[in-house]
Amino acid sequence: MLGVNSVPVGEGVPEQVDVTAGPVPVHVHAEPGVVATVPLPVMKRPEKIAALSTMDEQEVRNCTKCVLCEGRIQTVFGEGDPDAPIMFVGEGPGQNEDEQGRPFVGRSGDLLEKQVQAMGFERSQIYIANVVKCRPPNNRTPLTGEVDACSDYLRRQIEIIRPKVIITLGGPAAKLVLGVKEGITRIRGQWHEYPGVSPAVPVMPTFHPAFLLRQYTKENRAKVWSDLKKALERVGQDSS
Repeated sequence: MLGVNSVPVGEGVPEQVDVTAGPVPVHVHAEPGVVATVPLPVMKRPEKIAALSTMDEQEVRNCTKCVLCEGRIQTVFGEGDPDAPIMFVGEGPGQNEDEQGRPFVGRSGDLLEKQVQAMGFERSQIYIANVVKCRPPNNRTPLTGEVDACSDYLRRQIEIIRPKVIITLGGPAAKLVLGVKEGITRIRGQWHEYPGVSPAVPVMPTFHPAFLLRQYTKENRAKVWSDLKKALERVGQDSS
């Protein structure tokens, strides 16, 4: 199950952070409350690659829209297949990600990669991004203004990639993406929708790999695998 037999326990696993400031939907546009209603033409692969690269190089890397830019080493735009059927979305970069400029590296990234492989994919065949592109101090939950500043980047990534399913990793990411108040234990395993693009994308919330590293029980592993199987079924893949 999940392709993992054992996970080392020790220092270096970030604490799971709970959102206390309330839901902050990332589908905020320039005009409050406006979401996409008209589907845009689907881009061809070269167009997707060019659009993502341009956004990263010309906008995100030089972004100073919020105070997170003051403490970053590197921005963490996201990576993977622009035609990916599944897109994983976390809350924000941690220390390892900030240093390397890549999402989900280190122990959490290793576990996520094993989960992806258990689903029948390689990491290069899916897409991984975060709600915010700069590391919040001490890995805290992004503030409302920081999410608002970054929200359009994620919306456009989703709009370009057009994944069949989004899997949010951890409670903060689910709350920030979906704008829900419930904790991850209540909403994981249940289908939601990201309405920031048209047509809306199905969203499956599940536990963050860091949580699974801390609470590596048979029950928690079964819950995550159940969530991932639902995502596979939605995209038409064999989950056996």
